[in-house]
Amino acid sequence: MSNFQDIADRVEIEALRGEFTDAGMMRDYDRFAALFTPDGVWRIPDANVDFGSREEIRAGIERLQSLWEYFVQNTHPGTIQVDGDTAIGRAYVAEFGRFRDGSSHQNYSIYHDRYQRTSDGWRFAERVYEVRYTDDTPLAGTASGSLH
Repeated sequence: MSNFQDIADRVEIEALRGEFTDAGMMRDYDRFAALFTPDGVWRIPDANVDFGSREEIRAGIERLQSLWEYFVQNTHPGTIQVDGDTAIGRAYVAEFGRFRDGSSHQNYSIYHDRYQRTSDGWRFAERVYEVRYTDDTPLAGTASGSLH
């Protein structure tokens, strides 16, 4: 990081990644979709998810979240490489939850990202979720009322 713009870009991209997790956890679907460019792409190959616009992403996240009794995602910082008005990066994810059918799911994954600077700030141009580990062992704990 050689200048203040590089630092500012990295901070803004990290904030974008934090907003993604927060919007998903809070089921704020409009905010979630707005974090992507209008033609942004969100893919989860292991779940056959491939959304190619804000509208598809908005409808898709609502549909996916409706499958969960509760869902918790923790995202950890990864790499960011800025090149002018575009950037690439990775973020590391641990998530778990219980589906409405009673089955449980836990995974450790990597988001592979492409970012684009827009007039509204940095946005996801593409976000691809690569699952590295999955565990479907029933979760032993219980969810508090605020997780529903």
